[in-house]
Amino acid sequence: MANLEKKYDFLGGEVLLFDKNLDWTSFDLVQRVRNSLCRKLGIKKLKVGHAGTLDPLATGLMILCTGKSTRLIESFQKKEKEYVAILKLGATTPSFDEETEEDSQSDSSHVTRELFDDVLQKFRGETEQVPPIFSAVKVKGKRAFNYARNGEELKLQPKKIVIHEITTEEFEPPFATICVTCSKGTYIRALARDIGKELGCGAYLTGLRRTRIGEFDVKQAITVDYFLKNIDAYVTN
Repeated sequence: MANLEKKYDFLGGEVLLFDKNLDWTSFDLVQRVRNSLCRKLGIKKLKVGHAGTLDPLATGLMILCTGKSTRLIESFQKKEKEYVAILKLGATTPSFDEETEEDSQSDSSHVTRELFDDVLQKFRGETEQVPPIFSAVKVKGKRAFNYARNGEELKLQPKKIVIHEITTEEFEPPFATICVTCSKGTYIRALARDIGKELGCGAYLTGLRRTRIGEFDVKQAITVDYFLKNIDAYVTN
């Protein structure tokens, strides 16, 4: 929880931890915080940026930097991330999550907890991952999701990632919950796709929450509702 007893200097630079709402884009959060602070401070412009995008269907930790602290964004982006993800086995979607409808179903009755655990360990360490076509990766000046939503075919190049830890938290077929600690640039949706392929039944993401970025934990974060409710204390203390 934020310390409302300290004096906040948003122009000079602050680092704020937010627990992003479901269905919000990362830009939605930045814009809401920036606009609210500008109105409260009586200014027209304020630098506000985030240190790592979260998909609209994901919740959890986002680091927002204001003023001169935006120079810290790159260093925060390089830190390892921790996620808790829910996978549905035996089906796939074009977006690898619930943004799109299921386009295939397969029998997943052969997938035991032991097999699932064994397959997860194959993804530990350094590997190459092909980003989802429904992503913000830029290709020829356009975001990949623009091609995808227009039905255009696109082949994305694999990128090196590192999975430091990956464990099974719950296993209740057809759903499984995993905890992943990984490097910058890792797409958990793409990881769900690859796990499904390795299991031979397909899989996609039905829930995602970012719980940690480096030393910052989501337990330290506030919601945007809390921030707006207490904005007088943030600005005037």
